[in-house]
Amino acid sequence: MLPAVTAPKDALAQTHARIQPYVHNTPVLTSHLLDALAGATLYFKCENFQRMGAFKMRGAVNAILQLSAAQQQRGVVTHSSGNFAQALALAAQSLGVAAYIVMPSNAPRVKKEAVLAYGGQVIECAPTLAAREQAAQQIVEERGATFIHPSNDLDVILGQGTAAVELLALHPALDYIFAPVGGGGLVAGTILAAQHFGRNCRVVAGEPETMDDAYRSWQAGTIEGNAAGDTIADGLKTQLGDINFPIIRQGIEAIIRVSEAEIVAAMRLIWERMKIVVEASSAVALAALLKEKDRYAGQQIGIILSGGNVDLAKLPF
Repeated sequence: MLPAVTAPKDALAQTHARIQPYVHNTPVLTSHLLDALAGATLYFKCENFQRMGAFKMRGAVNAILQLSAAQQQRGVVTHSSGNFAQALALAAQSLGVAAYIVMPSNAPRVKKEAVLAYGGQVIECAPTLAAREQAAQQIVEERGATFIHPSNDLDVILGQGTAAVELLALHPALDYIFAPVGGGGLVAGTILAAQHFGRNCRVVAGEPETMDDAYRSWQAGTIEGNAAGDTIADGLKTQLGDINFPIIRQGIEAIIRVSEAEIVAAMRLIWERMKIVVEASSAVALAALLKEKDRYAGQQIGIILSGGNVDLAKLPF
């Protein structure tokens, strides 16, 4: 088994201070109705209000800020068809750094347009992981740009953990924090934040049943992938890496798998009752809590709403 990465409390505190000028300290909302439905006291950390609409702005900014001046001058590169593509483009633009974003040819046009609007340079490739990795490596070799992984990079993980740092600063007595798990950066960062800034605060991940590689990896002790399957929570269709998996393996309390119907129901609840826009991936965390609410009854629970980048033409309700 891979050894767990450790990060001192100071690393998270310094990360939070470092990125503050470039990110929003997003609001924490509550809902009496959702409290009653869950049988617990809920605090929603609204990263759907973050710059570019998702928590990934935090990790992208921190990763670029940790580069040397020479590295920044040569630019950064990643491969992503989703929120990290937009996050790295906007973070780079904010810091005056060139960003090369490798995106599969079948990525939604709206996402490509968002990356371009944030000043990123889009490089299209075939819609396979191998093609994405090859295209990114070619840019590294030709331009000297630094590759930044969307979730399996300690600087990215520390950045993502600052959402939970802020949540715990407001509500230090939380018993649990629920977050969705896809690539693992958010959950790994949340675990580190809970360990250093919580009072016996535990972290629970929600995951789609149809793409349950994190659950299977947690059970097996080795990283597993998804050979097939699909989910409305498209931001979670990635897999864990060798840096974030040991943190998750050692520190996660539970991973709860939820059905597509449960994800849609939770998403609709948030839209209707909280009057805010969240994407399906965000709703997975609430869906996981509601699925096993008896287990967490009476507790103080933070829920990280990871993002709000929704194609309004494809709403599931």
